[in-house]
Amino acid sequence: MSQRDYYQVLEVSKDVNEAELKKAYRQKALKYHPDKNPGDHAAEDKFKEASEAYEVLKDPEKRQIYDQYGHDGIKGKGFNGPSGFEDIFSQFGDVFGDFFGGGGQQQRTGSDLRLDIRITFLEAAFGTEKEVEVSKHNSCGTCRGSGSKPGHSPQTCRTCRGSGQVIRAQGFFSVQAPCPDCRGAGQTITHPCNECRGEGRVLEKKNLSVNVPAGVDDGARLRLRNEGEQGPQGLPPGDLYVIMHVEQHDFFHREEDDIHCKMTLTFAQAALGADIEVSLLEESKTKVISLPAGTQNNGSYRIPDAGIIRLRGGGRGDQIIHFDIATPRKLSKRQKELYKELAEIDGHSLKDTLKGFFQKLKM
Repeated sequence: MSQRDYYQVLEVSKDVNEAELKKAYRQKALKYHPDKNPGDHAAEDKFKEASEAYEVLKDPEKRQIYDQYGHDGIKGKGFNGPSGFEDIFSQFGDVFGDFFGGGGQQQRTGSDLRLDIRITFLEAAFGTEKEVEVSKHNSCGTCRGSGSKPGHSPQTCRTCRGSGQVIRAQGFFSVQAPCPDCRGAGQTITHPCNECRGEGRVLEKKNLSVNVPAGVDDGARLRLRNEGEQGPQGLPPGDLYVIMHVEQHDFFHREEDDIHCKMTLTFAQAALGADIEVSLLEESKTKVISLPAGTQNNGSYRIPDAGIIRLRGGGRGDQIIHFDIATPRKLSKRQKELYKELAEIDGHSLKDTLKGFFQKLKM
């Protein structure tokens, strides 16, 4: 399959500057990153394609060769793009710094993990602590993560001399990549541990306590550092990302930091005003509010500082109550008499109204 033009891949013009190029790549990378598109192979291919395009265009010399000779010029110089995600991360740490919180560091770690949990509306509003179980690779207890049998130690890798990185060079191009022999660990195992077979880690189930802060919303992501997969042969563990899925509430719904609810009023309550009891976000807690006379259908009442606790900046949102005025479906004889009397007092006799209506039809 033919390769697409690198400028088209990143949707930039051929005179794009360094800052614009970096911004365009970052947008593509975040959109198609595997963590945001789990199991989506098409997104994974686009992520690799964008990374390859950026690797070439961000380098002035590579870009000049590509502009002159296209893909054939780049391949002729021995560059075929990043070979995998680990290579991409190590080469583009400056772009992914904000997304991963890594600041562009070159150190390799174990894989990050994702855990989805469900919490109630009230747990999201006030915070909670959740006990979860995670299956992941942890440091081997037999070799204490070294990967070697007890009594033996890992040896410094002869290929990379302990750096964990190798540089592949041809002409004036050079690409830094994890060492293929030690997989970036900088060490090799000559006497593998029988328990973990030299990996330095074993698959285990671990119980974790997740502190959910008050005010989280649906889709919020918590990062638990060093709770991801243990890196092979003693490398540091990755992180665990906990994704929140907030259940809907029967009475409240959330809009940013405010909560909204609906209540039904009678004609009498709306016309004359009334003291009504309203449920608050706190369980079993209510508040009596005084409605003014003449409250209209779809009117609202705001209770300050009764909404969601703000994650940043402190304080709380408001609770906003929306009113529906109910039309009675069945009236007693006395109620009918009173409504007719009220209509006549208002100057809107039912007979006069009907008479006027039929006169308009005859016109």
